[in-house]
Amino acid sequence: MQHNDPLHGKTLQFIVEYLVDFYGFEVLGQKIKIKCFTENASVKSSLTFLRKTDWARKKVEDLYKTTVLKP
Repeated sequence: MQHNDPLHGKTLQFIVEYLVDFYGFEVLGQKIKIKCFTENASVKSSLTFLRKTDWARKKVEDLYKTTVLKP
């Protein structure tokens, strides 16, 4: 069975690291305006926040989907 969901099998850490590598924290903080990307940004602190905050995690997952599905 083939999975069409780009999030399938991806951990939150993988997604955050991918987006940081792709955009950098500065651009990421412009795309998703949350403090964990704009103030003292680190992957570790971002993961701590995102694991507790569903709305922010959804924004990160949505950005990941649009980033990897761009033609």
